[in-house]
Amino acid sequence: MTTVLVIGANRGIGLEFTMQYLARGDNVIGTCRDVTSASALTQLQAENDNLQLLTLDVSSDDSLAAFPAQLGGRAIDIFINNAGVYGPRDSVFGNVDEQNWLPVLRINSIAPMLLTQLIIDNLRKGQDKKLLYVTSKMGSIDDNKGGGSYVYRSSKAALNAIVKSIAVDLSSEGFTAAVLHPGWVQTDMGGPNALIDTQTSVSGMMSVIDHLSDNHAGRFFNYDGNIIPW
Repeated sequence: MTTVLVIGANRGIGLEFTMQYLARGDNVIGTCRDVTSASALTQLQAENDNLQLLTLDVSSDDSLAAFPAQLGGRAIDIFINNAGVYGPRDSVFGNVDEQNWLPVLRINSIAPMLLTQLIIDNLRKGQDKKLLYVTSKMGSIDDNKGGGSYVYRSSKAALNAIVKSIAVDLSSEGFTAAVLHPGWVQTDMGGPNALIDTQTSVSGMMSVIDHLSDNHAGRFFNYDGNIIPW
């Protein structure tokens, strides 16, 4: 049975990943900052013996450092880093400063790298060895025709570069790492006017993950399987 680790599982895309993998009969380890306030997750856990909930705040050094002990020696087959923030919506030219930039870089770019390093022993024990990181098309330099959104764009572009290097560095160990753009999704971040719902986005990304092979290492995938230019 496949074991999937979903970081940021308490709502939106992460919650949908958790529900759809459970529906397939897989084991899921879901994380969130405060399990006691994650009512949808705790309800799922009450209904599914295959779901384990762990506490993780990716913005906290102490929480990251303590996380491997929570996992113990458990093998992780598929790792999905979904935790992320948009940051200030008004990060336009002339209104960007270090104070509002650094926290977003920390959560969206730095934490995924640190976390991958911290749990590498669990990942090495897995069979699938698939590492997926939820990014955004807004991190594509080629696709940027609108400008602005400096904070969010730069954090996702940095994540893309990091995952590309992870894909190269860990390929000899049988890992396949890639980034996934979920589309413009109807979530708290995407808003009510977004084009697709979480079910469509996640089912598409799961299909990409299912068909992921060595030839796809380091790729930038849209939720429908198409390749997005860097």
